[in-house]
Amino acid sequence: MSAVTDVKIDPSWKEALKDEFAKPYFTSIKEFLVTEKQAGKTIFPPGSLIFNAFNTTPFEDVKVVILGQDPYHKQGQAHGLSFSVPMGVAIPASLRNIYKELTADVPGFVAPRHGNLEAWANQGVFLLNAMLTVEQAKAGSHKKIGWQDFTNAVIRTISDKREGVIFMLWGNFAKAKKELIDTSKHHVLEAIHPSPLAGNGFLGNKHFSRANRILEEQEKGTIDWRL
Repeated sequence: MSAVTDVKIDPSWKEALKDEFAKPYFTSIKEFLVTEKQAGKTIFPPGSLIFNAFNTTPFEDVKVVILGQDPYHKQGQAHGLSFSVPMGVAIPASLRNIYKELTADVPGFVAPRHGNLEAWANQGVFLLNAMLTVEQAKAGSHKKIGWQDFTNAVIRTISDKREGVIFMLWGNFAKAKKELIDTSKHHVLEAIHPSPLAGNGFLGNKHFSRANRILEEQEKGTIDWRL
C-alpha cells in the first residue's frame, strides 16, 4: 500500500479537500512516492505521519496557521508538523529562536528541553509545511512533485471556508503565500524567518501575544503557548 493512501486523514479535511484528492496531480504524488520507496530511498516523515498536521488539527478547529517550507530531512526529525520534532530529538536552530521570541513575548513561557509542538496543534495551531515529504539528507528534494499544488489549495480552502484565522508567515517563501489568503476576513502576521541564517530579525515580532489578542477579540479562546 502506498505511503499516502495508508494514512488516516481527519474526516473534516477529507470533506474540505475532496476535490484535491481526486485531481491527477495528487495521483502523481502518490505514484512518485511509491516509486521512490521501491527504489530504496528513505522518505521523511514516515508514511503514517505525512498528514499528521491534518489529523491533529481538524479543519473546523484551525485558529492559527504556522507555515513551514520543507520537512526536516535528518533521521528521526520530521513528524508531519512544521518546525516541530518528536520528543528526544535535538531542538532545531529555527525552533530555538522561536522559543527565544516566546520567552520575551509570552509571560510565563519557559523554553522547554524538547521541540515537540503537538500541544499547539491540539489547540488549533495548524502546523503546515508547504511540502509534506522530503528525501533523506536532501533538503527541498520534493518541492516540485506537486505538494505545493496541494498545500496552496489547503491555504485557499481555509481562506474561503473559514473566517478570522491568523496566518503566521515567516520568511520570503511563506510571505509569498499571502496572495492565497483573503486578508479582508483573515489576519496575516509577517516576519523574517526564524533561522539563524536570517540573523536576529525574527526576534521582537510579538506574533504569539498578537495572535492571542486577536483571538480574544473574536472570543475564540486563546492559545496556551507553554509546552
